[in-house]
Amino acid sequence: MGTIDAILLGLLQGLTEFLPVSSSGHLVILGNILGTDVDNTTFAILVHAATVLATITVFWGEILQLLRGGLRFRANPESKYLVRIIVSMIPVAVVGLFFKEQVEALFGNGVRFVGCMLFVTAALLLLTHFVKPKKTRNITVKDAFVIGLAQAVAVIPGISRSGSTIATGMLLGDDKTQLAKFSFLMVLVPILGEAFLELVKGEFSPAASGISGYALAAGFLAAYLSGLFACKVMIRIVSRGKLWWFALYCAVAGAVAVTLG
Repeated sequence: MGTIDAILLGLLQGLTEFLPVSSSGHLVILGNILGTDVDNTTFAILVHAATVLATITVFWGEILQLLRGGLRFRANPESKYLVRIIVSMIPVAVVGLFFKEQVEALFGNGVRFVGCMLFVTAALLLLTHFVKPKKTRNITVKDAFVIGLAQAVAVIPGISRSGSTIATGMLLGDDKTQLAKFSFLMVLVPILGEAFLELVKGEFSPAASGISGYALAAGFLAAYLSGLFACKVMIRIVSRGKLWWFALYCAVAGAVAVTLG
């Protein structure tokens, strides 16, 4: 993987991690076009860490407030919100602990499989345009678990994590202004936890990755900057409920992937 490839993949990771179009699916497609290894563990850890850093940068004030409230160890709005975040992480934790090998095997199914899953993402996003609950509500503990189930399903390449979690929340009738923030915060611990496990197992090794330090740094920076942009843009888009444009994009991308796969 050269520096240009790393920048392109980093930019794509940062943009598609927050936009509802499936970052994993797009990385498989672009990696196939570039003829490069998108499954490189060291590179994957770095670009995911970059998107986590982008999320923390955007929501730094809210994260600090949540931690302060949670550390008081009594019932308050912050501690209740943290409980919902924790509940939302249960399904993906189960998948990560017990079905990791099966999930990793899905990434070997090729571009055509990714295209089919992009159609699933498109259908889910389009559903939010036609199914609109009459009343909106705050995210409940039960809603958090259902949204967490959507996040667990989104480990499949081609199914958008942000798209599936936000769309699921909208279909449940949750407040749109809360959903983007909740969707982005609920993934922080799973990504950091997986990165930590890879570090403990010794999988993170820039020297053995076969990628130069310049390329790794360029990919990290590209993912961070594009992630900052996409995170802020997605918050505005969700508040307006305009997800059907992304449904059209996913359908076109899926058709291209299936055709060329």
